[in-house]
Amino acid sequence: MSGGPKILITGASGFTGLHACRYFASAGYNVIAVTRRDISIDGVKVEQCDLNIKESVLNLIKRVKPQFLLHLAGQNHVGQSWSDPTGTLETNLLSTVFILDALHKECPESKSVIIGSALQIDPSNISAIPHPYSLSKTFQVLAARAWAELYGLSIVIAQPTNLIGPGKSNGVCSVFANRIAEMENHNAEQILEVNNLYAQRDFLDVRDAVRAYEILFRKGISKEIYPISSGKSQSLGEVAKIYKNMTPINFKIKSFEKSNREDKVRISSEKMNQLGWEPIFSFRTSLEESLNYFRRCPS
Repeated sequence: MSGGPKILITGASGFTGLHACRYFASAGYNVIAVTRRDISIDGVKVEQCDLNIKESVLNLIKRVKPQFLLHLAGQNHVGQSWSDPTGTLETNLLSTVFILDALHKECPESKSVIIGSALQIDPSNISAIPHPYSLSKTFQVLAARAWAELYGLSIVIAQPTNLIGPGKSNGVCSVFANRIAEMENHNAEQILEVNNLYAQRDFLDVRDAVRAYEILFRKGISKEIYPISSGKSQSLGEVAKIYKNMTPINFKIKSFEKSNREDKVRISSEKMNQLGWEPIFSFRTSLEESLNYFRRCPS
């Protein structure tokens, strides 16, 4: 175990969490990974904790007393938020409040980076709420900034766009990569289904996002929100075509939505750029490494 700064990473067994554990461990941090299930993660200490239980969270913070907290845990599936809105609010809002309240009581000098979402909304415009997930992330960010204001905690909000790269995630690029790998193994019909070929997204490699989180620990200003993006807009049709050029499988692309009225996504990372951050992974590299991951590790 490293003798470097102690960092607690929640959601450590997830897509971003595993990348974050590896990155911070290699950078010399003393990483404590928080998971709900009893699992092992190479090179780091794992603490099992249900973040929805207030007493469990308080005991965890009291025991670990982290210098840094990276809060990645949460329910991030839009579809699930429709079927279980209360569970989504509980997971994304209450767990965050339990963590911040425990930090306030046990180690108020620590610094936290809370992961918001590009889908969060202006709370004054209720008609703009697209789904319960965005509502939960909006409440989460409001609570985090309020705890920073009310209790003087150092809490920074990171607002990443759609994260991609090697590993399993619920993201569309990961879903496409997994499907193509299944086609290559003759385990799936050679059809890639896309809801809307014209839908636009800003995709960012997960490893670039994790680097940004470390910079926010060092330079981020409490209560500030930092959008983290590639600054480029890609359509799902473009994603499908790039993948098609990476495989010998001549799969068909099936689209359900025919509308091509999709504006390009424009999310600026200027605040992160001012702190010295720039993305280093190309979009094509991220897609290729995602596909290669599922070729090695079929689901």
